Amino acid sequence: MTRQYKTNRNILLGQDNNALVFLFAVVALLFVILNFIKIIYYLSDIPEDFFYRQILNWFTLPASPDTLASRPWTLLTYMFTHHSIWHLISTCLWLWCFGYILQDLTGNSHLIPVFLYGGFVGAIVFLLSNNLVPVLERNLAATQPLMGSGAAIMAVAVATTTLAPDYRIFPLINGGIPLWVLTLVFVAIDFATLATGNAGIGAAHLSGAAIGYFYIRQLRRGSDWGAWMIRLVNWLDDLFNPEKKQTKKSAKDKLHYKATKKPFEKKPNVTQQRLDAILDKINQEGYQFLSDEEKEFLKKASNEDL
Repeated sequence: MTRQYKTNRNILLGQDNNALVFLFAVVALLFVILNFIKIIYYLSDIPEDFFYRQILNWFTLPASPDTLASRPWTLLTYMFTHHSIWHLISTCLWLWCFGYILQDLTGNSHLIPVFLYGGFVGAIVFLLSNNLVPVLERNLAATQPLMGSGAAIMAVAVATTTLAPDYRIFPLINGGIPLWVLTLVFVAIDFATLATGNAGIGAAHLSGAAIGYFYIRQLRRGSDWGAWMIRLVNWLDDLFNPEKKQTKKSAKDKLHYKATKKPFEKKPNVTQQRLDAILDKINQEGYQFLSDEEKEFLKKASNEDL
């Protein structure tokens, strides 16, 4: 039986907190900055190799741990770094294909965590592969640094397919094409382009696929691996936007926190029998042994005519 996936969350491109648009913006902005600097090098008659050594290598992930120690931020920046325009177009196309579906089905809170988890795990596997596998370790000095969103997008693609493998795209074509077919095409193209490259890059992409699969498996079990990221972002947002935080607090205060009376308070009925019992207790034990409820009852009885 084919499972149909529908959603009422039509997340528009211009909507606030749109995770897909945010990723597009970061990737495109870094691409523009790097190529603007490259143009400056070109107009200044500086050899192109200098651009790679002095600029680009500070954004890509090196295979050597010693080099990584001097630029640890590349664990994050490499997954947003694209030098070729065709590399950028390919990244944006596949990210839109799978990221839009994942965001449409799960909202804004899972796309960026899956993307970052895939990128980070891919980076770790790339480093381990090149430094622990003897065949790759011998060529470590000649190994090209890792750049691009390949591992991160692989995580998004597999996560989306794991979540909804029968999700239909292009519904006008014979009722639609299952999402898993598109994923197979993407994986085939991705690994075909890596066939002549460093094996560590292929391992990084495979690890990205694995983390996307396990992310959704854990999410179905009630464990959200991306919840801490969302809490961190919300905390930073409140930290740097105190007015926003104060507005939220004021809205709560308007409900009932400033009310002078409790929402519900149990009030005992005044009866002669109850009053006689309390007076007997005072005679035998003293007023100080009365409970708060009995004192309140006695105070109320003194104001009423029984």
